[in-house]
Order: sequence, then structure tokens, then C-alpha cells
Amino acid sequence: MNVRHPVAIAVLACSGLAFADEAPTAGAVITTYADIAAAGYTDSLSTARTLREAIGDFIASPGEESLERARGAWKEARVPYQQTEVYRFGNPLVDDWEGKVNAWPLDEGLIDYVDASYGQESEDNGLYTANLVANPSLSIDGEMVDASSITPALLGNTLHEAGGIESNVATGYHAIEFLLWGQDLNGNEAGAGTRPWSDYAKGDECTNGNCDRRTDYLVAATDLLITDLEEMAGSWAEGGEARESIVSDEGALARMLTGMGSLSYGELAGERMQLGLMLHDPEDEHDCFADNTAASHYYDGVGIRNVFEGRYERVDGSVVEGASLRDLLAAADPALADELGADIDASVSELGDMLESQQNGRAYDQLIAQGDDEGNAMVQEAIDALIVQTRGIERAVAALDVSIEIEGSDSLDDPSAVFQ
Repeated sequence: MNVRHPVAIAVLACSGLAFADEAPTAGAVITTYADIAAAGYTDSLSTARTLREAIGDFIASPGEESLERARGAWKEARVPYQQTEVYRFGNPLVDDWEGKVNAWPLDEGLIDYVDASYGQESEDNGLYTANLVANPSLSIDGEMVDASSITPALLGNTLHEAGGIESNVATGYHAIEFLLWGQDLNGNEAGAGTRPWSDYAKGDECTNGNCDRRTDYLVAATDLLITDLEEMAGSWAEGGEARESIVSDEGALARMLTGMGSLSYGELAGERMQLGLMLHDPEDEHDCFADNTAASHYYDGVGIRNVFEGRYERVDGSVVEGASLRDLLAAADPALADELGADIDASVSELGDMLESQQNGRAYDQLIAQGDDEGNAMVQEAIDALIVQTRGIERAVAALDVSIEIEGSDSLDDPSAVFQ
């Protein structure tokens, strides 16, 4: 589905080349980039551990208040993680790993009970309503699988993307989101998922059956998320594989700009926003169960700005900063550096308008509803701002004398294909 937009120019080595005496070296810029990644994944890990504590409290004492605290911890955990998504497209190690923690959309009937409107089967997915929570054994690719114990290994090694089907998402943030909120059955109307706390109750208070297995799933998925984030935080630490891969790569600047451009254009503006707006489909939103999509989009935008400005504000309020891509670009083309900085600020502002709307009770799935001209315009303005900044990133590529390929999207490049 994705296409690429090549900008073919020679590759710049990051061996210390500077455009002017006061400019940072490319190597110093890459070090800042790696330092921000390390901080972002470490923050993602720490907030996931806080989420696990909140889930532990909820399980120990199920109730509306403890469930809301767990949901709040999930939303807080999304803040640093979404800012790391800019590292995905330019870093194969991250891209190969990302599906473990942030894959979407998912066929939630694989995990637990669903509403009758969901349907009973899919010609594309034999596990569409497998409901692991209710079934201690499953047939996967014609073989019976013992699922009597729901463990991280079962979820990560057997169930996740079972049968080679990407929508069989059994792990990560969105599986946990579904287990905390349940389905959002409100369409384009107000309201998120309303899973009752009693789905995790003990004894006669248990609703919808299998509360013990549902509890096991929630714990196993959260424990696995922590394990996966430990892996990536370690990979960006000093001596880690991801850090060593980027700091030793003569094409490192190209990888930085690829991540910025591809997230900005093909992924965020295209697949996550333009597609859902074209279809007016509430199922086409990133954090669909929690109605947290606008926040996820906003922090994706902030992550792009972090890389450009060489600055990241950590969850504890401290700041990681250093030699920046903006500084390097300013030495080559000061006007372009200012223009691109302004374009990125503008896109973050437009994404921030959607977040403010969400915080005021009008969520993303409402904004993309057919006939909501004001909401549609707000989303389209954010998409347009992301496209403008992508064009600026392409100009920066030329000014810095590197070569990249930016991921595309049919919803932007060939809209007619979406309806075929």
C-alpha cells in the first residue's frame, strides 16, 4: 500500500563534517539523537512500570476508582512512547520491534468477548472471534494450542500475529487498552469503551465470565510490554545495538530525516489521519478504545520536533538536549532552518487543537464524523500542516546533501485506490 518519494542526492558522512566553524558536527547531532532515544524509551519503560503498579492495585481491589487509575496510567504511558515513534522508520531495529508494542488495528475478538455487531467470523482471519480469555485451547493453523495458562510467552510467541495475520494483535499498548476499556460502541458519537470493573471481580461479582483468565491476560500483556521496552531502552543505552548502529553509520543523517519525513507524511498524515477522515470511520483511529487518539497524534508531532530541535523534555521535567539537526541545517541554509522550525511548530499547534478538543470532551472519532464540517476541517488542517512540514523536510534533505525515501500513503497519493 505504501509508496516512496525518493530525493536522490549524495550521502553525507557523519564523520565530523561541519558547514561552518560554529556549526555542530554531524556526529554530535547524531549523539543527541541517540541520547533522546535512550531517554524516551527509558521514560516509556518507567511509565509502563507505573502502569503495571496501577493494574496490580486494580486487580487486588477491583472497583471503578482503581480501574480509572489504571486507565489514567495507560494514557500517561502513551506520552513518552509516542514521542519515540519518529525513531521507527529510519531504524530497522526499531521498525522490526515496534509491532510487539504498538501494532494496530487489532481484531479484538481474538482476545475477549465482543458485541454481536462485531460479527462471528472473517474470511481473512480464522481467529477473528477466538476469544482466548474464554477458551483454554485454540486451533491455530490446524494445530491445537494449550492456552490453559495465559503467559507472556503464549501471547508473544504463539498468539501475536498468529497465522501470519497482522490484525491478530495479542500484545502491546492496544491489547492492554482493549482489556481496560473494552470496545467503543459509540460510533462517531461521544464516549469511549465502557468495560465494567466487574469484568475483573472475584466470585459472584464477576461479569461476562472468565474474570480470572481476563486478569491473567491483563497482567501477562503488561509484563510483556515492560520486557519489550527494557529491550529497546537497553538497545539505545551506551554500547547498545541501536545506538551503535546509528552512531557508526555514515548515512545516519539520512536515517534521522527518513524517520521525520515518513512519520510526518505516510504514517501520521496519511494512514492515521487522512484515511479515517476520508472514510469517516471511527474504527480507523489509533487509540480507538480509550478515545485517546488525538493525544497520540499530538505526541507523534512533538517527537518529530524533538529530533529537529535536539531537545526532549522527560516525564520528570528534566531536559535532554544537545547539538541539533536545526543547528546543522542553519549552517547550510539559515532561512530554511527557520522556515522548517516554524512549519513543525505549526503542525504541533494544529495537532494540539485536536488534543484540546479531546480534553474538552470532543474526541477524534467525533471530529472525523461525516457531516461535521468544523471537526473535519480541524483534522484536515492538521494533515495539511504535516504535508507542508514534509515538503520542508525534503528541502532540508537537499540542503544537507543526503538521500532519503519518505514513506507514502494511498490516502494521500492515490485517494481513488482507497475506495477500490
